[in-house]
Amino acid sequence: MPPSPDALSLVSLSTALGTGLLIGLVYERRKGEDPSIAGGLRSHTLAALMGVVSLWLGLPVFTVAVLLTGVFVALGYWRTSQTDLGVTSELALVSSCLLGGLALRQPAIAGALAVLVAILVFAKSRLHRFSRELISNRELADGLMLLAFALIVLPLLPDRTVDPWGLLNPATVWTLAVLVMAISALGHVALRLVGTRWGLLAAGFFSGYVSSTAATAGFGKQAQQQPALLPSAIGAAMLANLASLSLFVPILLAVAPGLLPGVRWILLAAGLVLLLGSAFGLRRGQQTEAAPPTAETRMFRIGHALGFAATITAVMVGSKLLGQWLGPGGALAATLLAALVELQSAAAGVASLYRDGVLDERLARWAVVGLLAASAAAKSLVAFTSGGARYGIRITIGLTGMTLAAALAAALP
Repeated sequence: MPPSPDALSLVSLSTALGTGLLIGLVYERRKGEDPSIAGGLRSHTLAALMGVVSLWLGLPVFTVAVLLTGVFVALGYWRTSQTDLGVTSELALVSSCLLGGLALRQPAIAGALAVLVAILVFAKSRLHRFSRELISNRELADGLMLLAFALIVLPLLPDRTVDPWGLLNPATVWTLAVLVMAISALGHVALRLVGTRWGLLAAGFFSGYVSSTAATAGFGKQAQQQPALLPSAIGAAMLANLASLSLFVPILLAVAPGLLPGVRWILLAAGLVLLLGSAFGLRRGQQTEAAPPTAETRMFRIGHALGFAATITAVMVGSKLLGQWLGPGGALAATLLAALVELQSAAAGVASLYRDGVLDERLARWAVVGLLAASAAAKSLVAFTSGGARYGIRITIGLTGMTLAAALAAALP
């Protein structure tokens, strides 16, 4: 519980003291390089302590303290403005005072923000190099567009069905499109930072926890644009599906823990095939001489992302309609169709049917195999659509092997 506004606790005082010392220490080390810096260790520490004590005395006193800090900062900037046009050190001193006040009511947030300010100050040269040399105008434009789609457009869309049948959710459709763009951008950044051998594989594994279908589509598009990346793209897609498969464990533990022992060999067999597929991509990718994308390469294609979202939405609508038409008896069929779009939600559906007694363990095991088969079919289609025949055939072989391995494990007594 945060302390009350009237309580000047030891936690608040120590947080304010640590805030000033941390930010001041960074500036004290820089004073030898730049004598025009507005404050050092003592100035920032005093400013932070002034903030916490003044707010404890009352809001009017805190207001006066912040204004006085601003006046001192303005005088210091006026004295050094002929040689130093930056205002970072001056703003940091005001921030120390404000963070000291924040420490009275929210010490945890104040401490976290103090660390962030210290990092921004300490990483000055690296941030300047990143913004001026490493990132291009094309990448900056794509990144801003992605943030606009995710942080401006998405919150404005209604997160509810808008049609009379309760099928189309604009926020869900747009989320799918943003996911594809984000995963493509992640692959682009990974390739530039890590290289073609490990970049796509790392991006593939982590993107699988978001959407393995979107990852399959994104890496297919990169393989189509750069054919030399085909083996690495296949390995990345296999790792994305492996990460998605691993989510079965927490889902089953949360919904139906008793089902996990019955399907553990199914999941292990399927995961082993996906792991072998990713190893194939790593080995073959090591033999290619594909150049990583340049700074002027597009991070994602908006049309491709929208097309993928439209296709997945059509499948979602079809599965919901089938469930409505068939009634309760079509629950399992609707769940299998849902696996065409999202494997994790379908896994939760099978676990719920097992928990409610609709399915016994034998049927539930084969239902899991059915989910993997449906997911493999959908992702194979996505692979052909996004990456062409060479990519699609290899992804289909890998996912078919996953399904067959799962079926063999389910057939064992």
